[in-house]
Amino acid sequence: MIDLKKMHEKYEMTIGVECHVQLATKTKLFSGADNDARGAEPNTKVSPIDWALPGMLPVLNKKAVDLAIKAGLALKSQINLVSRFDRKHYFYPDLPKGYQTTQANQPIIGAGKVEVIDPATGELTAVRIEHAHLEEDAGKSTHYGDYSLIDLNRAGTPLIEIVSEPDIHSAAAAKAYVTELHRLMTYSGVSYGDLFNGNMRFDINISVALKGAKELGERTEIKNLNSFRSVERAADYEFQRQVELLEKGEKVLRETRGWNEAKQKTIGQRSKEQAKDYRLMPEPDVPPIVLTAEQVAEARAAMPLLPCDYRAKWAGLELGEAVVNALLDNQARAAKLAEVLAKTDTKLAKRVANWFVSVLGSEENAELDVAQIKNSALIELAEMAEGGELSSTAAKEVLVKLFESGEKTAREVAKQMNLLQVNDECELGRIVDEVLALPETARAVADVKNGEMKAIGFLVGQVMKRSGGKANPGAVNKVIQAKLQ
Repeated sequence: MIDLKKMHEKYEMTIGVECHVQLATKTKLFSGADNDARGAEPNTKVSPIDWALPGMLPVLNKKAVDLAIKAGLALKSQINLVSRFDRKHYFYPDLPKGYQTTQANQPIIGAGKVEVIDPATGELTAVRIEHAHLEEDAGKSTHYGDYSLIDLNRAGTPLIEIVSEPDIHSAAAAKAYVTELHRLMTYSGVSYGDLFNGNMRFDINISVALKGAKELGERTEIKNLNSFRSVERAADYEFQRQVELLEKGEKVLRETRGWNEAKQKTIGQRSKEQAKDYRLMPEPDVPPIVLTAEQVAEARAAMPLLPCDYRAKWAGLELGEAVVNALLDNQARAAKLAEVLAKTDTKLAKRVANWFVSVLGSEENAELDVAQIKNSALIELAEMAEGGELSSTAAKEVLVKLFESGEKTAREVAKQMNLLQVNDECELGRIVDEVLALPETARAVADVKNGEMKAIGFLVGQVMKRSGGKANPGAVNKVIQAKLQ
């Protein structure tokens, strides 16, 4: 068994990622067939164009082009005003035409970058985007021993393939990159981002070489990863596998591998194709895409807020990276927090942010829709908690109750739930006097008078008990100290 810590000191892993993003269009890239095949019977979301029947000609989906422009802007990429399609030939049963229509030579999206926090250093770093191109998906083959079944529901599905430069050097950094890429594509409205149903799939190219080597090692490609965790685990496993080969003096083969989730290991599938194997040629049936600078400018002006925009808005809240990432995992909550921040101060907005993570981030509240709550109710609730009218626990209870309270204010809900704390000094003074006069508190009273302030906690507890839990503990503490000075 190799010592992984030592191997990470000796070898460097280099990773590039190719991400296939299903575009959020109603129909496919070149046909009018439904683009949403979730739960559909096999081969029911297919048109004659997808079947590649003779004489059927493709018609480019304009919405797919619009979404590709948005994707490029989200990636801080150059949008190429002229792009063209090519035929990429390969012969799989789930590819009826015998070729894939893609943009191999003149893609619509040029060089860009994705900024992520490096897990190793905690610093912002950039993963360069080499390009991204429009293309159609193939169908799906399912193998059963001595026979296979073909489902063409995904044939012709509009995709953009985002190709990164080999700028990633750890499995954790690869996970951070694909997570941020997913946010960019969903926040911009380019994709629904449903990983379970294949809206985004990741192919990772990994090579290992001695640290300081001038050339990268031979690379393998692990295809069709559909979760952030599988990207990280597959990279970790492949690093270890390649290091073990190199340590034994063996060669790493240039090949395509798959990820076995059950066994948590990569498995060889086939030797890696070269570009010449695809016999690329210009696509004669689809005209070039010709854009104007005005079209790109209009798309840029219409871009929604992206994760980087929210991070900038929240900078003054001092939330910490873990909280920020948890907030960004839910676009609706991120937008709601930005709205709240625009209407109140940072102290109250920070309370709301932490509630979104700690309360709404729990499994039982995960489906609660923040659109149901008015910004004014959230701000009022934060003010009540900040002012000591509600305990921390009570404020969280009121927050959850607000989701089913319609037009009621936070104060109305708190009163209804009988959770408002007693802050009135006269009322607190009366309860404190009663507690200090009890025989069972005499020793604690004497201890506090003698400077042993730990005993005050016992007295506060007694007051809380006598008040039915409604007294503000902080206010009670102050009243007791004033009376026993």
